[in-house]
Amino acid sequence: MPDFTHEYYAELLFTFQDSQYEFQTLKDAVDARHSKCVTMRHDVDRLPQNALKFARLESAIGFKSTYYFRSVPESWDEEVISEVAKRGHEVGYHYENMDTCDGDVEAAWDDFRVNLERFRQIYPVKTVCMHGSPLSKYDNRDLWEKYDYTTLGIIAEPYFDIDYNQVFYLTDTGRKWNNIGASIRDKVESKFDISITNTRHLIQLIQAHQLPDKLLINTHPQRWHNRLIPWVKELVSQRAKNAVKRVVAKRGRRKDGK
Repeated sequence: MPDFTHEYYAELLFTFQDSQYEFQTLKDAVDARHSKCVTMRHDVDRLPQNALKFARLESAIGFKSTYYFRSVPESWDEEVISEVAKRGHEVGYHYENMDTCDGDVEAAWDDFRVNLERFRQIYPVKTVCMHGSPLSKYDNRDLWEKYDYTTLGIIAEPYFDIDYNQVFYLTDTGRKWNNIGASIRDKVESKFDISITNTRHLIQLIQAHQLPDKLLINTHPQRWHNRLIPWVKELVSQRAKNAVKRVVAKRGRRKDGK
């Protein structure tokens, strides 16, 4: 079975369940409610209908997770956002204001507040997460060098408010698990160094009880398909993007003297 299919995702969820992991949202993770748990974070960069498939699957099994939607047309779908929320999942804002406002911090702050209020017309957003904007020269997290999201009632941003020395972070950025070479900003500082070859390998590690008790997993639902043609298109597209991101990452290391 090819990787990054909905069947594999369902098997992954059931494997965590069989191994006695609890599932929680980002909002719950701030309260550290469970000692053995998975915080499932979904970045809905595009194809919101794919995110809805994930949300329906999770709610059918009885799991809750967090979905971060962008405010751009390829991610924003009010019907999808509403249904995801009605199924008991957390909804958050996947912000990219420094990028869309061309580095203008004041304009980015105003834009952030406008979009946050737009989300809050649908769901009482309590957590937000930056969109990596890998080909942009702006890091969207730089907005918080001047402003404070907690003044808006935001309780957490996962790149700032999770201790990744206590929580193992795993992301499918680049269409591989923890593909550091093709990740520009989706990285965290952590004591964990666990290599994951593919989703089958991840499932095997769970079954063998070789993973930490606390995990935060970041998926991009647009990367997961059941039908062959969309699956192949995503594979080809992601390989091309990864090649570009590797060049960008190499240039960044040279600038830093690394």
